[in-house]
Amino acid sequence: MDSLLFPAEAEARAWAALTHAYGSAADVPDSLRALAGDDDEEAADALSELYGSILHQGSVYSATAHAVPFLARIAAAGIRAADVIALLGGIAENGADGGGSDEAAARRAVTAELPLLLASLDDEDSAVRQAAAWAAAMTGEAGTAYGPLRDRFTVETDPQVLAELLGGLVHLDPGRAAALAAGAVGPGGPAEVRVAAVMACVDAGADWEPGHHDALLALLPADPHVAGRMDLDRTEPLQYVVSALLLRDTPAGRDGAYALLAAALRRGEPGVLAEAVRASESAVQISRSAPERLAGPMCDAVRRDPSITPEVLSLLRLLGAHAAPAAPVLAELAARDDAQADQALATLVVVDAERAVPFLAGDLARRPRALDAACGGLFGSPRVPCDPGLLAAVRARLAEPGALDGQEPYRYAALLESWGGDASSALPEVLAALGAFPRQMTRALAAVCAPEDRAVAGEALRREVRSGQREGRPGAAKALYELTDDIEPLLTVLAELLEGGDADGRREAASVAAGLGPRAAVLLPALSAAAGVPTTERTVPELDVAVAVAEALWRIAGRAEEAVPLLRGALSGTEASWMRWTVSRAVRVVAQLGEEGRPLTEALRALLPEPLQTPVVVPALCAVAPETLDGPATAGLLLDSADMDADPFTALDALLELGPAAMTAEHRRRLTELAERDLRVTASRVEGATASADERFQGRAREVLRTLRGPGDGAWTEEADPGSPESGSVESEPR
Repeated sequence: MDSLLFPAEAEARAWAALTHAYGSAADVPDSLRALAGDDDEEAADALSELYGSILHQGSVYSATAHAVPFLARIAAAGIRAADVIALLGGIAENGADGGGSDEAAARRAVTAELPLLLASLDDEDSAVRQAAAWAAAMTGEAGTAYGPLRDRFTVETDPQVLAELLGGLVHLDPGRAAALAAGAVGPGGPAEVRVAAVMACVDAGADWEPGHHDALLALLPADPHVAGRMDLDRTEPLQYVVSALLLRDTPAGRDGAYALLAAALRRGEPGVLAEAVRASESAVQISRSAPERLAGPMCDAVRRDPSITPEVLSLLRLLGAHAAPAAPVLAELAARDDAQADQALATLVVVDAERAVPFLAGDLARRPRALDAACGGLFGSPRVPCDPGLLAAVRARLAEPGALDGQEPYRYAALLESWGGDASSALPEVLAALGAFPRQMTRALAAVCAPEDRAVAGEALRREVRSGQREGRPGAAKALYELTDDIEPLLTVLAELLEGGDADGRREAASVAAGLGPRAAVLLPALSAAAGVPTTERTVPELDVAVAVAEALWRIAGRAEEAVPLLRGALSGTEASWMRWTVSRAVRVVAQLGEEGRPLTEALRALLPEPLQTPVVVPALCAVAPETLDGPATAGLLLDSADMDADPFTALDALLELGPAAMTAEHRRRLTELAERDLRVTASRVEGATASADERFQGRAREVLRTLRGPGDGAWTEEADPGSPESGSVESEPR
């Protein structure tokens, strides 16, 4: 590191005592030294390392603020100034205002460098000016930064810098910058500035007007016009504008968004179509009315020009049954013998499953995407009926286990399990594949086996349990128990897993044992030993084992004295986000203990305000210490969790447990809004499953409303609700 730029203070700082994403920040001085050095390749590597350590995926750390002054010196010396100032802007963007957190310290540190950032607005290098405009805006210091950015806007000539300045001005003060943005929308200006102006008008909260609509349509495809923008949230203008309008949750916003999408879809030009499809997919994730409102324009476009269908398959899948008018075109594509046939068939499965089944049955081995769609993807439920032709095709594939590829065994098992007894004729093929795919086929076998075939199936499962293949033995023993009530093989396998299995094996064994109840009493010593000694340094897998063991000890023998310490250990790990599911499982087990779980009351109450944990904690406290709950206040917390998509289904169940007495008129109004507004509440983490997850939430919320209606509420129905989009009445105001 240049000693003239960086005196000994850089090295003297206690970097090792600071942290970044990968632990000790002792390596930060070396990265700063390389960034300021003469070797461009080493400097590029150092910049990448700093992004990965002090600004890791949008997170900042204690070392981040300490690095800022040295980064500023590098930029001030003209060394890779554009790149370094962009890093400072990213740090400010992901910081926070006020308080003593790492985020607040990071933003304060960048704000302290505003003199450098504002001076850089006049740099001869346009890349430096652009980065400086963005970084200055990200500090949020409107009082200091707005004037210099506005002054620069009046003299700037570079379109990219102008666009960044305009975006920064709206970020700092939407009200003051609204007129400036509106004036830049019209024709005549650079495309980069006009696109930025349209987005700035939306950011400023301006009404969406025909001029905005026409301008953005004329600028499509718009993505090339923002290729150099610093703000990565605005690199897809059509998607950004549509999402912002929908998030207003007003009739005008929805009308504007869907008119824009319909017009873009009608254009049909490759670049425009690609942007319109991505924006439409975002709309489906946000808006409950999107599938119905987009289906018409999308299907019209496909019927008008079938050649575009391969480009819009992903959107058609999201539209689901609403895209049924496009099914004939999809069927034509699915019948072909080319690379697109499988993807077209996968889409047809979602849009019109009955029409898709014959195509799937006719070429099952060469349609992996369609097979995956038929099974509902990774976590969904199978969506095709037990058709004789499809069942025959599945049986034919299972008859040759050696020919099965990749996920085929899992998919066939899922289909058979969903079909149950209707697929009993597949038992011989399932038995034939059992040895090759024991983990998958044991569940299928238990599902399809008819009562008169249980003896044959049971013998096959006993052979599998005795085979010594560790992977399939637990599933085979469990299926054998379910079919024949023969518990001894299952107890033997569970004991082996508890005594010699890894953490996952011990957790699975404990969970199965819990389900057996008192019949698993012989496993109690092995369960106690499997949990180990509770400590504060246990890993997540070990804590998961402890929770599963605690549940087993309680359900088998009511051993609260052993279960409570194990659960307390899991409940103590609440700070780390990756502990969320472990803590939730522990709380659910506490709820089973009832009065015996009272020693954990304070631990539960500490979790109650956490939105991610509120829905599971409430039932636990209802069971353990109901007198500690304030019903109306708790109902409010549950509605907060649901609104934040923090375990919303469990939040609804917890509201039912609290009962009608906890629900005020305001609570019922909020729940009605969650059920009937256009904005989706829950977003599935599985691609393409958001709509179905939210539809299930909506149906469940309506059921809860009917159950929890208060005295004098009358019989609630969605038709009677004035906020219901389906009713065609006045919709909700902006939130």
